[in-house]
Amino acid sequence: MRTEKIRIFVSSVQKELTEERRAVKEFILHDPLIRRFANRVFLFEDIPAMDRTADDIYLTEVEASDIYLGIFGNEYGWKNAEGKSPTELEFDHATKTKRERLVFVKGDDDKSRDPDMAKLVRKAGAQLTRRRFADTPALIREVYASLVEILERKGLLHTLPFDDSPCAGATLKDIDTAAIGDFVETAEAKGRLTLKGSRASKAVLQNFKLLRDDKLTNAAILLFGKDPRRFFNNIQVDCLHFFGTEKRKPIASQQSYEGRIFEVIDQAVEFVLGKLDRPVGTRAQSTQTPGDFEVPRSVITEAIVNAVSRMPRCRATRCWPNPSIASNSLRRLAPAPPT
Repeated sequence: MRTEKIRIFVSSVQKELTEERRAVKEFILHDPLIRRFANRVFLFEDIPAMDRTADDIYLTEVEASDIYLGIFGNEYGWKNAEGKSPTELEFDHATKTKRERLVFVKGDDDKSRDPDMAKLVRKAGAQLTRRRFADTPALIREVYASLVEILERKGLLHTLPFDDSPCAGATLKDIDTAAIGDFVETAEAKGRLTLKGSRASKAVLQNFKLLRDDKLTNAAILLFGKDPRRFFNNIQVDCLHFFGTEKRKPIASQQSYEGRIFEVIDQAVEFVLGKLDRPVGTRAQSTQTPGDFEVPRSVITEAIVNAVSRMPRCRATRCWPNPSIASNSLRRLAPAPPT
């Protein structure tokens, strides 16, 4: 899955904060993690001379960027005819165009700031959380922490367990409401669930902790999605039948299953049971002929649930569940296997 690189606009009084501006750009473009997501950092001093006004250039660049990164020091900078500095104009334009905004304030003593800069610091503080720093290394640490938070929120960087992470682009329209109803009915019939409150799909998903910040999690799509493959193009369970007890060719038979996790598990269980002996007994204790599998169905089901629920291998921009979702959601919701 290709991920568009993030563009960052660095705003500050150039002369006062030259070192900090340059350090931020160098850090973003060379940090092993951040550079995977950001490939352009705009500094006004890096652009060549051209037949355009400065105001036109930097406001256009703010709007073309994904993140506005403001570094506020003591100086306010030169003012235009309206009495505003480029730094404040950039901040205001980022606000107006709904850019993601990060503001870092140098020092704790606001008394030494230019009155107009102190006013800008207060304005920014009323709209978002500012982070303060004492020197360049501290600024870099704060920038790193802020960018990681943004990447997590956008779903580009996964530090949550895979099943608990929001599923990018998924909405309630992607959920099969009938599948949720069937699951609830089956689980209640087996005594594994007593559902209280609303049985609306969203309420049930919330009850099962399959919504995070009102967004569907990966587990919600894998368990109840209409078409999980739309979001995870490599989700499947492969079942292989080998001769003997060693994994080697020739393979007697094999089958791949895709779809919702519960359905895949049922199919995998039937595959395994189809390879087991099922001796037929006598009618000594019943009018029906007993035919128990050499390994009980419940044991096979438990083994497959454990295999399917292995934790996934994840990378920052893509996850490969191996073979499907993480253990918590599946084990929490799996109905009791038939005996």
